Amino acid sequence: MYCCPNTNNALFFNSVTSVPEHIWESLHCKSNLYFHKDFLIAIEKNHPEITFSYLVLLDRQKHAIAFASLQIVDFYIKGIKNELQSLIKKIEHLGQKLRLLPSKKPLKLLICGNTFVSGEHGVFIKKGQDKKQVIKKLAEAITHFSNSDKKLKADAYLLKDFVNESLFITNELKEYQYHPFLVEPNMVLSLQEDWSTFDDYLTAMKTKFRVKARKAFKQSAAIKIEEVTLKNITEQLPKMTELYQKVADNADFNLGHFNLKTYTDFKNKLGENYILRSYWLGDNIVGFLSGIINNNNSLDAHFVGIDYELNKQYAIYQRMLYDYIAIAINKKMKTLNFGRTASEIKSSVGAVPQDLTMYLRHKKTITNKILKVFLQRVEPTPFQQKFPFKKVEFVNEK
Repeated sequence: MYCCPNTNNALFFNSVTSVPEHIWESLHCKSNLYFHKDFLIAIEKNHPEITFSYLVLLDRQKHAIAFASLQIVDFYIKGIKNELQSLIKKIEHLGQKLRLLPSKKPLKLLICGNTFVSGEHGVFIKKGQDKKQVIKKLAEAITHFSNSDKKLKADAYLLKDFVNESLFITNELKEYQYHPFLVEPNMVLSLQEDWSTFDDYLTAMKTKFRVKARKAFKQSAAIKIEEVTLKNITEQLPKMTELYQKVADNADFNLGHFNLKTYTDFKNKLGENYILRSYWLGDNIVGFLSGIINNNNSLDAHFVGIDYELNKQYAIYQRMLYDYIAIAINKKMKTLNFGRTASEIKSSVGAVPQDLTMYLRHKKTITNKILKVFLQRVEPTPFQQKFPFKKVEFVNEK
C-alpha cells in the first residue's frame, strides 16, 4: 500500500472504491462505461499484479473537473516481437551501457489509459472545461504522484491512445518532455443508416467481398454459437483462457495479460451491455468474442480467443468479424471499433484506420533524450487498405 498526498488541485486514490460518490455524480461520466466505477472495479479486482491508482483534478472552488485512471505495470522490452526488435536491442544495449536501463529487471511503466483496451479511456474531462489546462494539470499531477512515494518506482510515463482531433490539446504534453509517437491504428467501421439487417450490409458490398463473406459463413456452418451468461461462464472460462493465451502469445507486444475472470464481473454488473459469445465445434470451444456497448451508440470489440489450428478450415476469425457487424447492426450502433491488430483483414470487412497517438516520457533526463530519437523511428506497420463497399467513403486521418 502507498500513500500520495493530495495537492490544491488534485486528489489521489489507491482504489476506485475510495472515490466518493459525489465525485462520480459531479463529473457525469457514468454514461461512458470505461469511466463507470463498476467497470473499473472489475478490472482492478482481477489484476492484483498491477498497481492501480486514480486521480481527480479540481478547479479553484474544489469542484471535480476531470478523472484519470493510472496503472503501473512491468513492461519487458524483450517482449516486443515486431520489426522494431533490432532497433530496440540497440537502444537497450546503449541504455544498459550507460546504466540508464535495467539489464534484467522490467521497466516500471506508469500508464494513463486503459492497459487492455485501445482508445481514449484514460482521462475523462467534464464538459465546459479548458482541456489544454486540464492536460497540463494532469501532467503535473502524474509527476507529483510518481515522486511522492519511493515504493512506486515508475521509470517512465505513458499517456495512451489519443485520436487526431485531440492532438491540439494533448500536444501540451510536449512542454513536459513527453514524446508523441503513432501506434497501430484503431480499425473503425461506420454503420450506414440504411443497414437495418446484415443482408443490407452485404448488399452494400462489392461482389468480390460479398462472395468472400458468404464463403466464410459456408466454411463456419458447422460452428454453433452460444451466449456466455452467468450460468455457464464458470465452466467455459478455462478453455476460453487457453484460447485467449494463444492470441496473446501471437501478438507483437502486450502491456499486460487480461484475466478472463473479469468477464464474470462484467456480465454481473454491465449485463447486456457486455457481449460475450463462445464458438463450438461439437463439444469443444474453438473461439470466443467479447465486446462492450458504450454511450449507447458504439460497439467496441474487446478480446477474442481462436483455435489457430482450426481457424483456416472453419474461418473462425472471419466469422467473428461478421458477427460483430451483425450485433452492431441489430443493436442500432453508429460505430464499431475493432481495435488494433489484423488491420488488413478488418479493412476487408469495411473498417478504416483511425490514427492513435501515445505520449511517452522517461523519468531520467538523458534516457528521455535517447527515447526521443528512438520514438522518431517508430511507425505503425503498413498494410494494404481494402475498399469492400460499392460507394467508397474512406477517409485517412493522417
